[in-house]
Amino acid sequence: MNEAAKAPAKAEDKQVYKVVIDAPIEVVWNTLVKTDEVLPFFFGAVCEAQTGTLAPGNRMRMVTPNRKYASVVGEVIEFSPPHRYAHTFKFTQWDDEFCTVTYDLKETAEGVEFSLTTTGVPADSKTAKSMAQGGPFITQNLKSLAETGKPKFSGKMVMWLGPLMGMMTPAACKIENWPLTRK
Repeated sequence: MNEAAKAPAKAEDKQVYKVVIDAPIEVVWNTLVKTDEVLPFFFGAVCEAQTGTLAPGNRMRMVTPNRKYASVVGEVIEFSPPHRYAHTFKFTQWDDEFCTVTYDLKETAEGVEFSLTTTGVPADSKTAKSMAQGGPFITQNLKSLAETGKPKFSGKMVMWLGPLMGMMTPAACKIENWPLTRK
């Protein structure tokens, strides 16, 4: 069978990445939803939102600190402080379909249980491979940042390498290709 005749890959049902964070839920939440600074746990990106607010129905995107490129785009589905934030998700560099990412925070006796859940990720796709690596990176760096104010070494490395990686970013990722406002 040739490539064009293959049926699209079925979406993976669900992947869950969890960690317990020893910090108040408000600290974890506020760290997670910042829209005004570089976020080491989101690979050195800055989260931007339509109208400057993460709210249901608003578009969001993760952009380079110089605001030249968008790496991820989506739309906020749910925003319920300080317990849940969900949005659609698409890497701008690939033609994979949108999926959903949900962040849940739950207070426990041990601290805040943080869960990152992905659903509807196209199976065997570049997105699936990237998210399988990104889930643990995000949870561990968010934990470190919320507990100590500093990312793990891996988060620091991403911050240092970010400017170099920008030189290799595909033109498809240019921010003008991914507006926050609808036409």
